[in-house]
Amino acid sequence: MLTAVHKDYFRVINYRELHFNDCGDRVAQLLHVELVTPASQCRNNDPCQEILIVNTHLLFPHDSSLCIVRLHQVYKILQYVESYQKEYNLNPLPIMLCGDWNGSKRGHVYKFLRSQGFVSSYDTAHQYTDADAHKWVSHLNHRGNICGVDFIWLLNPNSYRKLLKTSWTEAVFGMFKNQLRKASLTEDDAFAFLKADNDGDYITYSGFCEALRQFNIIGHRYGLSVEETNDLWVQADIDGNGVVDYKEF
Repeated sequence: MLTAVHKDYFRVINYRELHFNDCGDRVAQLLHVELVTPASQCRNNDPCQEILIVNTHLLFPHDSSLCIVRLHQVYKILQYVESYQKEYNLNPLPIMLCGDWNGSKRGHVYKFLRSQGFVSSYDTAHQYTDADAHKWVSHLNHRGNICGVDFIWLLNPNSYRKLLKTSWTEAVFGMFKNQLRKASLTEDDAFAFLKADNDGDYITYSGFCEALRQFNIIGHRYGLSVEETNDLWVQADIDGNGVVDYKEF
């Protein structure tokens, strides 16, 4: 992977590589740059504008089990950006994410990034909304289908952002609910499916995990970890009594 910057406009302060170490063997590059200001425009003691740029190529989801892998890759990128800013004690900086995201505006990655305050530069330039997914085309994929998967995402450091873990759990639950809808389960049927053979009118942790396993969200090498699964359960079990009743569902 190559990320090139124009030396007349940017100076590279730092460079990092992020290895996802998953089945896609994908990577991301983080560049910490500052704008190069012409001497004629410089003012004494004026700080140069710094930007964090991340370039990546996410995994293509050839089957349903890989959707969670791609979402996980984005989560790792955002975690890494957060940790980098903390490591160097940086003030909130503009962030640019670019590359082949292998997902459309209708996908979970798009919704996840939007929940974190990122906006698509293409949408901004054309004054499109999230509902204009059909207007965004970037290339033909390897199957010859028209798709819009290449993005340049921008984050204004002053914009409102949810906590990263909150956005992450919402994204995973969104994927889970989508899988239930694809299975043509009504709300009542979905609740019955999740509580499985449990005689009570509630969902147990084991039933919850079994459902996640059946939908390939856990139970394989690149699925959610035990800790991440527990975090999901804590979000679902609103009253903290160890089970999820129909109202919480």
